[in-house]
Amino acid sequence: MSKHKLIYKPLGLLFGVLGGVAASAVFGKVWEAITGDREAPEPTDKNRTWSQILLAAVIQGAIFGGVRAAIDRSGAIGYRKVTGTWPDDDSGKKKTKKK
Repeated sequence: MSKHKLIYKPLGLLFGVLGGVAASAVFGKVWEAITGDREAPEPTDKNRTWSQILLAAVIQGAIFGGVRAAIDRSGAIGYRKVTGTWPDDDSGKKKTKKK
C-alpha cells in the first residue's frame, strides 16, 4: 500500500461517515417530497406493497451512491490540493499494461 493511500485512509473513512449522514438527510427529504411520508418503509413492513418497498430501495440506493461518489471525489481533490498528490497515486510502482 502506498503512503498516500495509508495517509488518506482515515480521511476516506471520515468522508464516508459524513457522506452517510448527508445521504440519509437527502433521502429523507426526497422520500417525504415524493410520498408525503416522513419515513421510508422497511422491507419487512407487512402493510406496504412491493412497489413501495422497491421504490424506496431504488431511490435510497441512487442517492447514497451519488452522495458517496461526490464526497469521495471531493475528498480526493481536496487531498490533492493540500498534498499535491492524488490519494491512490502509485507512481512509484511499476505499472503493467492491461491487455
